[in-house]
Amino acid sequence: MSMRASAISVEHTIEEQQAVRSILDTNGLKASMVMGNVPLAANNAEAPDCLRNITPHLDLAERLGATLVRIMLQSEADIPHAQRAADEAAERGITLAQQTHWGTLCETVDESLDVVRRMDRQNFGITFEPANLLACVDDCGPDALRRLTPHIVNFYFQNVRLDPDGLHTFKSRHSGPTSLTYLALDDAAGIPIAPLIEALRQTGYTGWVSVHQPLRDGQTVEDAVDEAARVFLPLVS
Repeated sequence: MSMRASAISVEHTIEEQQAVRSILDTNGLKASMVMGNVPLAANNAEAPDCLRNITPHLDLAERLGATLVRIMLQSEADIPHAQRAADEAAERGITLAQQTHWGTLCETVDESLDVVRRMDRQNFGITFEPANLLACVDDCGPDALRRLTPHIVNFYFQNVRLDPDGLHTFKSRHSGPTSLTYLALDDAAGIPIAPLIEALRQTGYTGWVSVHQPLRDGQTVEDAVDEAARVFLPLVS
């Protein structure tokens, strides 16, 4: 489970964090990554603040048994803070993960590679997320994924198509606001998932693969879980 702040965050008490770990353990689940606060999820102006005080996010990761912590780099000024945060994380065996994401320094593959080079930390890597690359008008297919190898430390998937009438908007620095519509995970009108999973396999990737899209209209949580299992289990088994 990729643990978002809506479920558990750095704002929760130690006891609440430990209670969530107990739920995971009881159900045979593992935390793949933590996203420690709501600003990270919203990608607002406060999102990079975690880099100035990464300790609570590392504490949360340790309590949940995760070795990945999500961060956000939005400006050049964030890089030295991220380097120091990565150094602190390295002392605890934790990797910092920057997602390919609108409104950050990693909107494109080229930008992501540049950030990895400038960060120059073994425990800093990229969460490959093709929908954001698509929204930022960059390649989001297997070739893009292979270019980012071996820097990919996590893989996120949400299936979208560009749609001027879409109800969801990604605010790219490169292409401005981009509207999208969410689709079923295997809907060919969106982003083909099978070639991406095959590219991961070919590159020797052994990390996490996470579904992280919102519920579509009329879709229940149970429906979403069943759909994810139907689409992904044959691909990753």
